[in-house]
Amino acid sequence: MNESRKSAEEFLQLINSSKRGKLKIYIGMSAGVGKTYRMLQEAHVLLQNGIDVKIGYIETHNRKETHDLLEGLPIIPRRKLFYKGKELDELDVPAIIVLRPEIVIIDELAHTNIEGSKNKKRWQDVFEILDAGINVISAVNIQHLESLNDEVKTVTGIEVTERIPDTVLASADEVVNIDLTADELIVRLKEGKIYEQSKIPSALNNFFKNENILQLRELALKEVASQVTRKVETEIITGKTLKKERFLACISSNETTAKNVIRKTARLASYYNSQWFLLYVQVPRESADRIALNKQRHLINNFRLATELGAEIIKIQSKNIAMTIMEQCEERKITTVCIGKPHLDIWRIILATDTFNSLLKRLSKQNVDLVILS
Repeated sequence: MNESRKSAEEFLQLINSSKRGKLKIYIGMSAGVGKTYRMLQEAHVLLQNGIDVKIGYIETHNRKETHDLLEGLPIIPRRKLFYKGKELDELDVPAIIVLRPEIVIIDELAHTNIEGSKNKKRWQDVFEILDAGINVISAVNIQHLESLNDEVKTVTGIEVTERIPDTVLASADEVVNIDLTADELIVRLKEGKIYEQSKIPSALNNFFKNENILQLRELALKEVASQVTRKVETEIITGKTLKKERFLACISSNETTAKNVIRKTARLASYYNSQWFLLYVQVPRESADRIALNKQRHLINNFRLATELGAEIIKIQSKNIAMTIMEQCEERKITTVCIGKPHLDIWRIILATDTFNSLLKRLSKQNVDLVILS
């Protein structure tokens, strides 16, 4: 319990430094690494120190070791809802705000709420609780991070549907990585500590392959490292001023490639703890009265995705895409321009203009990097 005690003391110091609710997130590479277990351990330490901590929502997945830790902890009853003829449980946000515990434990941060709930996602519930001045400890797996959606699908072959915007993790006051080696995790799985026996063979042959775990572990470690870098840059004053990265993602109305550019630029911005912008240049053939409705819809969805991932949207009407990119680089003090592979419409248009060489020379002169995202 020593790690939990130290962790609890550090979080208490953080709480005392501000009146607004503080958010602590336990993150891991997959189910079964011990995020919920550690949250409950910390809850016991806090309770022993006279802190008013309550369980808002915990999912033990019938893991005995984890379930046993619930004993002695005050639990706020879940809200009962009926959906499609079934009685289901949800986090009771109003009850938490009325009871006003000093700290509330809320599991499954990426969970999608039952239809008819006030908020669509649990992370939105958590933000509402934080706004009420209540501190929250929560947990999420690395594969639920929005900007990693494509990478996770490539690694595991599974598209994760429940996701949180990167801005949620970035807003956390403390992020703790619960790390295990691939071998340790597989042993836990085989011992029945993650799933029931009937599901173990399928899990070993699919998601819990050794190579999958190693790659997910790397993603988790990188993400937490970027969070530490962000904390250092915002909280530690140094005598040297470092060059601040600023990214510009350039997209067209092509839905798939645009989404890829958005997610990968968001990852870069997250690693560098940097501001980033999304640029869409509306050429005459894509004016509001000429662009196809499905392309309009895709653009709106991509703008929404970029906003959730922390971008500032720039939409400009112009005949000259390359020149517009250069102007935005100068105006926004951009350090890196991110663009899709050459098959993108935007790339073909740039190559077809006389200003492409000018763009490269100008970017080079301004010390602006050009990144072509695969």
